[in-house]
Parts: sequence; structure tokens; C-alpha cells
Amino acid sequence: MELNALLARPVALPSLPRAVALLMSELAHEEPSLRRLNQFFGTDPALAGRLLELANSHTFQLPRQIAGVPEALALLGTAQVRALVMSAPLGTTSRSVPGVNMQQFWRYSLNTAKLARSLAGIAQQNQVAAYTAGLLHALGELVIHLADPERIQSINTLVAPFDLRRGKIEQRILGYCYGHVTAGLARRWRLPETVVDALQYQSAPFEHSAYEPLAGVIHLAAWRARAREAELGDKELAVTFPGEVGLALGLDIDMVLQQDPIDWTARPDAADYVV
Repeated sequence: MELNALLARPVALPSLPRAVALLMSELAHEEPSLRRLNQFFGTDPALAGRLLELANSHTFQLPRQIAGVPEALALLGTAQVRALVMSAPLGTTSRSVPGVNMQQFWRYSLNTAKLARSLAGIAQQNQVAAYTAGLLHALGELVIHLADPERIQSINTLVAPFDLRRGKIEQRILGYCYGHVTAGLARRWRLPETVVDALQYQSAPFEHSAYEPLAGVIHLAAWRARAREAELGDKELAVTFPGEVGLALGLDIDMVLQQDPIDWTARPDAADYVV
């Protein structure tokens, strides 16, 4: 399936049930806490994406595009946010997205977002945009699995969805990878161009005619999160570290590893999104 055809197919991206439950509980209050809403939206890629899509819609005619959940929540009313959450499809079964372990997906996406925020701080990049791009960056993987399950299963037999080689294998077989799909979604949602470019070139940050540092940040964050999922040892980390990308950002492997989340095992709903 061609990329444009894939992006044209409607898919329901599942949300983390606990995040939806926590959001509904908070939104039931007369004056919901923006801080807690930030926190809960910041754990779920699908919800965050839908929120940003709504905030960047033509309805508001803003002079600039919104890159982060906090600003989107400040713009939208409680009724709009509640309606969005209530309509969210839930990932309630292991087969919500055939071929993808959704608990792993949510954990991996959250870890990538945390790492991207930390690395962006060191590299003097926008931390809110980095968190957003890190959280959303693998949504394209869900779209591919939902829209073309038979073809993607043949790829899954070669490499797991969160394998370090995943992007290259998808590019070779499909002609595009999950990052290109996520960028297509972000462009449709009217996210800022820096975020779209970061998602588009996350697998190969130097392919763009103008280097986007945020793409390098996402590349490094995803490398670390995938290496963690694969439980790579010190030697494997050293061998697979994308040194060229790190060099462009002034980050070596030790600096990247020092940004590891304090608790890798924390449940997705326990994250603190606020920056």
C-alpha cells in the first residue's frame, strides 16, 4: 500500500484505558486541574494527538501552531476536552492492534518522550516540542498495523515492532517507515513544521536538505528507549549508539545514558508531563 493511500484510510488509534479513566475523573470536577490534565494527556499518544489536532484546527484561527498539550488545554474549554476524551477508542484487549503489544507501546512512547525532553534541554531545543514529538513518534506503527495487517505481519517475522532496525526494514520493504506515517498524521493535524520535520526525519536525521536538530533528539531518544526494550548490554549499547547524530547535537553516549528516566518500570499514568 502506498503511503498516501495508507494515510487516507481511517483508523481508530486506541488510548490507554487508565489515562481515559483518570481524565474523566478529573474532568468531572467543577474546576479541573490543568496540571493533572497535562499529566494524563501526556501519557497517551493517541489522546495527545487528537487534542493537538483540535487545538490546531481552523476553528481557532491562531497566528501560530500549537506544539504542546499544556498550551492546547489552555485554549480549549472543559466541554470540548471532555467530549474528546469520551469519544476515545480504548485499547482494552491485547488484540486492539494486531501484532503490537499495546502495554509495551505505551511504555516505550512515554519513555521516548521523557528522554526527548531531557535531551532537548541539554541541546537547547524546545522541550515541549521534543516531548510531543517523542510521545507521538511511533503512532505510525499503529496505523501501519491497523491498515495493512497481512503485509506488516511478514515484517514482524523479521524484526519486532520496537527493534532498533525497524525503520530501515520498513523503508526497504514498504518504501516508507512508521516515522513517515506519523509525520503524515502530524501534518494533517496541522502541528508546527519543526515537529512534522522531526517526525519525518527521525530515522535518518541527515536526509533533509536542512538539518532539523529536533529530529536528532528524537532519533537518540528512540534509540535509548528501544535499546532498553531489547535489554542491550554495555557492549551492544556502545556498538549501536548513533554517534554521528550525537555529535551534531554535542551529545555523547554517556550524556544520553545519563538522561534515563529515574524509574523505567513506572506505569504510564504515573508520568509528570508538566515542563
